[in-house]
Amino acid sequence: MGKVEIENIVASTTLADSLDLDAISLILEGAEYEPEQFPGLIYRLNKPKTAMLIFRSGKANCTGGKNLEDVKITVKTVIERLDRAGIPVYKDPKITVQNMVAVYDLEAELNLNAIAISLGLENVEYEPEQFPGLVYRVEEPRVVMLLFGSGKVVCTGAKKVEDIEKAIEILKRELTNAGLL
Repeated sequence: MGKVEIENIVASTTLADSLDLDAISLILEGAEYEPEQFPGLIYRLNKPKTAMLIFRSGKANCTGGKNLEDVKITVKTVIERLDRAGIPVYKDPKITVQNMVAVYDLEAELNLNAIAISLGLENVEYEPEQFPGLVYRVEEPRVVMLLFGSGKVVCTGAKKVEDIEKAIEILKRELTNAGLL
């Protein structure tokens, strides 16, 4: 199997019972907080290149991670910076992956019209006048794949890398059985 490349992981956590975003915006250098535009504070890290969206409720989302380690480092870094500044936060909050976006190359040109017919209309959306990719919904694991004529596949909705790999195997098997790969 070729290489699955994770492009983005979105994960959620709870940093505290509640947070004073006005105070945090002054403490975290480079933090962006414009409550009239967006209710959360945006804090970007350069290494790893991620962002945390922090809300008054104490909940936070991490985006931009390429692997789980990036997410853990981001959460740990934010907690350490808030803790050092005297903001009460949880020391080791649970992190939950909400979504992973990955790219995979089937290394073959795809006939999306034939694939749309072959994979069954109940699992496929394909309107080339609207969007150049075919949307294929896999039921188990529950992921959505965008297939392009170039053979590139974007997989979204997974919560684990294993789900992405399993979904790609299912896709490859379906396309091979139909003589389309």
